[in-house]
Amino acid sequence: MMRKALLMGGAVAALCSFTAGIAQAQVAVASTAATAAAEDTAGSDIIVTGTSRAQRRFDASYAINSLDQAAIEKIAPVNFADLIGQLPGFQTEITGGEVQNIYRIRGLPNDGGFVSFQQDGLPLFHENDGVFFRGDAILKQDLMTKRVEVVRGGPAPVFSSYSGAIINAITREGSATAEGGAQITLGDTGLYRLDAFQSGPLGKDTYYAVGGFIRHHDGYRDNGFPNDRGGQIRANIRHDLSNGFVKLSANYVNDKNVFYLPIPIADPRDPSVSLNPYIDYFTGTMNSPAFRNVTIPYRNGQGQTESRTTDLSDGRHMRMFNIGAQYEGDFDGWLVSAKLGYTEGKNRFTAFYSTTNPADARSFAADYLARATAAFGPIGSFGYTLAGTNTVYDPAAASGLVMQGQYRDIASDFYSAQGNLSVSKRFETGLGSHDLTAGFYGSLYGQDRFYAYQNYLIEVAGTPRTLDLVAYGPTGTEIGRVTDNGVLNYAATLNQGDSDASMFAIYANDTWEIVPGLRLDAGIRHERYDYRGWGALTDQVNLGDGTTLADDATRGFTGVILNRKLKTEATNWTVGANYDFNGNIGVYARASHLETPPNVQAAMDVNPNPVYITTVADQYEVGLKLASGRSYLYATGFYSNFDPLNASFLAYDPTTGRNDVNVPFIGEAKILGVELDGALSLTPWFTLNASLTVSDPKYKNFASATGADPEQVEGNQIVRQPKVYGNIRPSFDFTSGETDISIYGRYTYMGKRFVDLYNNTALPAYGTVGAGVTMVRGQWKLQVVGDNLFNQKGLTEGNTRTDALAGQGSTEAIYGRPIFGRNVRLVVGLNW
Repeated sequence: MMRKALLMGGAVAALCSFTAGIAQAQVAVASTAATAAAEDTAGSDIIVTGTSRAQRRFDASYAINSLDQAAIEKIAPVNFADLIGQLPGFQTEITGGEVQNIYRIRGLPNDGGFVSFQQDGLPLFHENDGVFFRGDAILKQDLMTKRVEVVRGGPAPVFSSYSGAIINAITREGSATAEGGAQITLGDTGLYRLDAFQSGPLGKDTYYAVGGFIRHHDGYRDNGFPNDRGGQIRANIRHDLSNGFVKLSANYVNDKNVFYLPIPIADPRDPSVSLNPYIDYFTGTMNSPAFRNVTIPYRNGQGQTESRTTDLSDGRHMRMFNIGAQYEGDFDGWLVSAKLGYTEGKNRFTAFYSTTNPADARSFAADYLARATAAFGPIGSFGYTLAGTNTVYDPAAASGLVMQGQYRDIASDFYSAQGNLSVSKRFETGLGSHDLTAGFYGSLYGQDRFYAYQNYLIEVAGTPRTLDLVAYGPTGTEIGRVTDNGVLNYAATLNQGDSDASMFAIYANDTWEIVPGLRLDAGIRHERYDYRGWGALTDQVNLGDGTTLADDATRGFTGVILNRKLKTEATNWTVGANYDFNGNIGVYARASHLETPPNVQAAMDVNPNPVYITTVADQYEVGLKLASGRSYLYATGFYSNFDPLNASFLAYDPTTGRNDVNVPFIGEAKILGVELDGALSLTPWFTLNASLTVSDPKYKNFASATGADPEQVEGNQIVRQPKVYGNIRPSFDFTSGETDISIYGRYTYMGKRFVDLYNNTALPAYGTVGAGVTMVRGQWKLQVVGDNLFNQKGLTEGNTRTDALAGQGSTEAIYGRPIFGRNVRLVVGLNW
């Protein structure tokens, strides 16, 4: 990351000179094109994402949603993923906590890598996935968000990198009228949150907006310590020119979010026996105060033993700062848009991961008999104690089980400088008009990483205590310990590296309106990438403590560095057609081609024979648009062919304690389906919103190089993806005296899924009910909202470390990440 300091200074200088240059270049243009642009954006449903200029949603020939603060308030999401998951075509898993959740776009079998998070049309970090973070860790929803626009498929591959979908948060800007607002949110899960913003004029044609949030949350599950602590602040200054505007912006995030992972919910010896008495389905977690002061020893490259001390309560500690500049101008019909941004951040991530199923305590101990005998001598018996003590722990007095878990400590510094310049022009011809856009996008970015994982032995309980497995000799005296202060394997995984990348893209798009209502459009984007990086090689070492087995097979750095260089490229395109019969009925069709190269982390790979795969997705869509007043229906049929699909994974090996069993599966995914997005509003006081996605996500033509049977995968349902999902959201709005009242509900359905490629173990379908009421009187607002009111049970994933290939040995999952139980929030707000 040698370029960071230069980039930071260069970015600041570039932004300042950029702004000064634009101010000097003001041109007084009294053009009819400016008036035409204003007319184009007339109406309440205006979008700017995935297009060269603002347009009505109905005019778009692709699937898009726009959610303003009023719509977000009625959805009342528990996190960003919950908000996006209410839209058609998005299957999200919200159970990881506030950030780093799963975002799956219909037709693209991936856990988030094809969803681009943007702020005002520019990503904060070029790639969709960083080192153990994605966009929702650095782009957070609060009152400074004016609206969120979401594009599914369509032209996303042309207007953004890696993108089958774009989530674009449009921030508030100031105006000639000063306004502001604040709200306090209290929740029965120990939630205390303050949101606020203020905006208004700074001088002639100059406006400001500033706001953010601060929050403390004990959590939806009982960690034994707070789950979320911190917040963000965002600000911008906009100056209107005679033919456009220039805007400077900044935002800062400093937030800690604890990560929830799967828990055992049934006894593997008898799956009909619930483990709920020991680890509660709705509040239980393996996170524990036992991991507040973890030490991870490892061998450095000079042969010396070092250690890292970490705290699980820090969770994902994200510190990120971004500055940006934006310019838009109309030069006699030539629309010029320029955006620059620079982001620098630190992510320190600690989490306690699930590994293997719970095991019978006696059988677990017996598995160590040979190793313990070789290390300590003849074994008379095994026993358990609370870690680091001689206090006896008897598993038979509880569940009779013990279990393993993996503590992960990950650190990464990252940076990303990105810029986008585009020019658009509408031309009238003898056969309709052409709206041409040509642009350039470039980014310099990079990140480093340090991973240290180690494995623990714990009891089967919420906020579990760590255990030691003690070996006793024939006379009953202690002769050694399999574990050391609860640790089964010190530094079972160790990884270090650094990477930098440069990329540039050129793109172009043309919308040809042949006659009013009939439009053809086509776009293309070509990208080139240059990666440079290194990774530190490791080897298995014994730290030499003869009283325990925990340090016998740790990882140590060898001192050898593996340098890598990689160049790659991608070409994406889209072609669409749209015909609007009138302002109420329209149809469209589209084909898109998306290529996604390996990300910059590939330059840190220490595999001696790495395989770099560029994934390719061809998507086809046909749509029907119906709109009348406040009612509408958007129906989109879609077909995707994803080839090659890399479904390979690293499985957990309990003998080494490492995730180092490579199971390669390469094949295709074919997904055929339809998504429906509708609103029925026949009266001013009632609206029924609904979204539904029905599809058939299948694996096809798989192969494996390690002997795993690809025939058992052929035609199976894609892991963790349902065939049916959606929601219904009724809303009653009326006025009583001087109080506006809105009563609303939400039913969300998630269909049956599978944890494994072989479709042996199912995640059952489930549905949840939520409801809320909002009352507004003058400047004051009061809202009460509840989720999962009937405590419906449901799992969003299994135990991905061990069950990804053949399941959990049960027809339904006995180890998984449950949805959150009933929770209620109170919001009190004031606008001025």
